[in-house]
Amino acid sequence: MNLLGKTGLNVMPIGFGGIVVMDSEPKQASRAVADAIEFGINYFDVAPSYGNAEEKLGPALEPFRKDIHLACKTHRRDAKGARETLDQSLEHLKTDYFDVFQLHAITDVEEDVKAAFAKGGAMETILEARKAGIIKHVGFSAHSEAAALAALNEYDFDTVMLPVSFVLHYQKQFESKVLKEAKKRNCGIIALKTLSSNKRPEGQAPLKYKKCWYEPIDDPGLAELAMCWTLSQGVSLAVSPGEEVLLRMMMDLYPKLHKLTESEMETLKAYAAPQVPIF
Repeated sequence: MNLLGKTGLNVMPIGFGGIVVMDSEPKQASRAVADAIEFGINYFDVAPSYGNAEEKLGPALEPFRKDIHLACKTHRRDAKGARETLDQSLEHLKTDYFDVFQLHAITDVEEDVKAAFAKGGAMETILEARKAGIIKHVGFSAHSEAAALAALNEYDFDTVMLPVSFVLHYQKQFESKVLKEAKKRNCGIIALKTLSSNKRPEGQAPLKYKKCWYEPIDDPGLAELAMCWTLSQGVSLAVSPGEEVLLRMMMDLYPKLHKLTESEMETLKAYAAPQVPIF
């Protein structure tokens, strides 16, 4: 188990990405959740913008709620909209509180960060809910370095969720400045896109993985190295992609995690060079 920064929560280094159960039959969703929990996964992440994932995850998680950490998000930037999504998420997920609640996918400093912190912005709802005990810890997920750094300067966040991928690192050092700042503030760091590879061409339908908007790494050997790289960057955990088969692959590979050799690092660097970065 790893400590999730200043939250004090202990988390397994692999997290359950809620999109895994989107559009699943109830029995399939329950089996995926139960298998993950039996394996040791105790951090579950979902959002209202993930189709019907909340409605599928809620009943599957209900028997285990007290034993796991549940994280949710809002994509709304106004207080009223954030309250609506918060209340809806609580209902869908059959819970009366969230262990972590986040501003979702902040990308633009003006439209996302400043709007959320403005008078009547989403942070008003989030902080009120925190005072009421509905939210235990406050975080954000970021899709750009500028937005993440701006958010960290606005508020003492408990968690930071961002892409920590060897492809993005070798292409553009995507995560470096944010990780440095988050560590300085003792934020719990949650990695996204560990297994991301290529940006899918505009307009191209998913060839294999319909719940991933990018092309994921599904080769076990390369996926093992990708997980080793991400989890060596000072993150507390890496949330799985939205495909159940990829979550199960991460679970299978977990016992093989190790410190990367120089040769393995060169393998990752060479693989990353021709890829089209997803951000």
